[in-house]
Amino acid sequence: MLLFSQARVAISPATTTVASAPKRALTEADAVDIWIARWLRTRRKDLLIRYGCDPRRLYEIWEEKRFPGSRARALELFRARHPGLIERVDYGLHRRIVRRPPPELQPDLFGAN
Repeated sequence: MLLFSQARVAISPATTTVASAPKRALTEADAVDIWIARWLRTRRKDLLIRYGCDPRRLYEIWEEKRFPGSRARALELFRARHPGLIERVDYGLHRRIVRRPPPELQPDLFGAN
């Protein structure tokens, strides 16, 4: 009996690469689909592979800096396609988490008083 832990399979590097979409500019239809995918909890990594874009482009959509109004259109489509999930989803915008402390929390340590 062969156990899975004892089986050794050589995987070539060519078979481990994931095919990604060609680099192209995102459209408004893509933005609507990205909103719906967010509400369906699709992983960000999967969206990056699907659309072949930089992660910053996703956040621009989720903050409505690009394609303003796409969230409202996506919400209409989401309600029509997934009526059972309406009460379970947070429809809010992406909130940026600032990693630097605000300057007013750090008094002037080395300056003249």
